[in-house]
Amino acid sequence: MPKNTLHRRLSRQFEKFSALNKQHKIAIAGVSTLGAAAIALSAVPGGATTVAGGTPAVAAKPVAAEQTQTRDLHATLSSPLTSDKVKLDAIAAKQKAAAKQQAAAKQKAADAAKKAAAERKAAESRSAKKAADRSAKRPQMETVAAKTYKNNLDGWIRQSLDIMHSKGIPGSYHGLHKNIMRESSGNPRAINGWDINAINGIPSKGLLQVIPPTFATYHVKGTSNDIYDPVANITAAANYAAHRYGSIDNVNSAY
Repeated sequence: MPKNTLHRRLSRQFEKFSALNKQHKIAIAGVSTLGAAAIALSAVPGGATTVAGGTPAVAAKPVAAEQTQTRDLHATLSSPLTSDKVKLDAIAAKQKAAAKQQAAAKQKAADAAKKAAAERKAAESRSAKKAADRSAKRPQMETVAAKTYKNNLDGWIRQSLDIMHSKGIPGSYHGLHKNIMRESSGNPRAINGWDINAINGIPSKGLLQVIPPTFATYHVKGTSNDIYDPVANITAAANYAAHRYGSIDNVNSAY
């Protein structure tokens, strides 16, 4: 081919290349570089690689060696991890055992409290039952209102009779009443100033005309010490008549 013709073709190609924008140039350069790299790699025998400048690269390590190193590295890394896992498992086991013991202790305490409450309730029930049994066995005491007596001859005789009966002194309402009416006509302040007792300085006094020495001797405990007191006078005279005549009912005259 003539030199001029070749020169003209190169010039036209150069002009076309120059007309490309900057991005097209970068893309073409990149494609060219990739193509050169592919050619260079395909030309290296036995899997060897090349670097810029044509210097042969070191051959790649066998796959078996890489796997061995990976296993060694995994073993080196996993060894402390395995030890930590064992420690964590041991701690977790201890915590689980402690929690189980704590739960058992709480349950035991709850059972003990429940048992104590049941025993306390049973004891209270037994105590209440015993109290009820004692109350049932104990006779009910009826409240009796205090007996009252009229402040007259009838009331004095009735009060004296109650005292006489409580002390075992015999006598009746009729026996007391007939002797009182004969001796004093029912006057508690009556006094005899003319009989032998009066002459001797110990006159008879009160409803049943009792001399002071007789009243003092046969006075009934619980009654007044005043010889003019109606109840005290009647009761002392009835006590004297019971000792001497068997009963005030047997007295039909001066005694």
